[in-house]
Amino acid sequence: MTHTVAPIAPKSWLITRPATWRQIGSDLAYILPGFFVSLASFTALVTLFTLGISTLVIWVGLPVLVACLAAARWFADVNRAALRRWAGGIPPVHYRQPHKYSISGMFKNLADPQLWKDFIHGVLVSFAYRTASFSISLSILAAAFGGVTQWFWMRFLPADNTTLAELIGLDTFLGVSPNTAESIFGLVYGVVLLVLLPFITRGLAVADAATSRALLTNENAALRARSAELAASRAQVVSEEASTLRKIERDLHDGPQQRLIRLQMDVEAAQRHLVKNPAAARELMDCALEQSREALAELRQLSRGIAPPLLADRGLRAATESLAARSTVPVVVTGNLGHGHRIAEGAENAAYFVLSEGLANISKHSGATSASIMVQTSPGELFIEVLDDGRGGAHLGKGHGLSGLLDRLAGVDGSLEITSPNGGPTALRVNIPL
Repeated sequence: MTHTVAPIAPKSWLITRPATWRQIGSDLAYILPGFFVSLASFTALVTLFTLGISTLVIWVGLPVLVACLAAARWFADVNRAALRRWAGGIPPVHYRQPHKYSISGMFKNLADPQLWKDFIHGVLVSFAYRTASFSISLSILAAAFGGVTQWFWMRFLPADNTTLAELIGLDTFLGVSPNTAESIFGLVYGVVLLVLLPFITRGLAVADAATSRALLTNENAALRARSAELAASRAQVVSEEASTLRKIERDLHDGPQQRLIRLQMDVEAAQRHLVKNPAAARELMDCALEQSREALAELRQLSRGIAPPLLADRGLRAATESLAARSTVPVVVTGNLGHGHRIAEGAENAAYFVLSEGLANISKHSGATSASIMVQTSPGELFIEVLDDGRGGAHLGKGHGLSGLLDRLAGVDGSLEITSPNGGPTALRVNIPL
């Protein structure tokens, strides 16, 4: 079966179409309130900036200037929200990380170029332009509707009123009375202005939106900051992976490897005593059996840091159910992620380690009697929720098992949220973009 995309209907500017009036309403709803926002921002920012500059010599002006730029950012957020409602979306914006409110920290906060762009927009650009667009919009609206309805309301004017049509001689040219000529003249320019109204309001709104996008967004800076953040997170993940491999190597050498050597020695000794001293051989075999159990337990513990073949072969759902089956606390697995459904390998591995560490934390520290796992997938995101009825108190502090999950999730741009009040229950929620 094939699907065809319907062509986009061309924009119509006919004043008789309801869509045209909805567009005019949307443009006016963006233009007119913007004037009052710009009036408030102009008044507040000019006042704060003047006060800050005049008192900077006695250092009082420094926090005032910081407050001025903070107010500029707040007004910029209001303008961006209005632009987002009108346009449906805007480019990203990036601000530098704020510093502490010490003397040097406040000077560093003043060095953020985006804050000064917000200030320029709120003081110099938006107030002047929006005052003009507000006046033009209301004047055109008043003239259009006044002209179209002039035939009705002009009868209430004084009898000795001299009409514009009479002043320009339109009544003589048309051979009609001055009132009739004025009604015809008003109807004509009112209809013309109504026809031009969608073009005028759209042009004013587009120009306002263009200046707001230019000053209130900085997509390149936002992308550079995001790139730096991703590079740092990737480097952190690589470092964590290398550290994990070294730890696994040490643990294998100090744990299971030593036990397997002891197991081999016990079995060889048991073979030598098997005929002459069966009791000693049996004791050695019991020790070997105990060594094999402890080695197996240590290997299982270490395997939590290595993606199992089950995950690679059958996917995240099967690996999750395997983790739940091995847990010492009863676990119920739900969600719409089906058997055999595969997602990106990096997301699968990160999700598996989150689930593995979460269940290990439940078994060791929570005191829970039951737990549940939900693995939900959508076209753009993988959502995981791990719940338990334990004593609570879990957090992401250094030295706790859950703290390493943040670094692992950073490698796939994932996020982690833990809700664990004292007394429980505990909820661990993970979002991984696909």
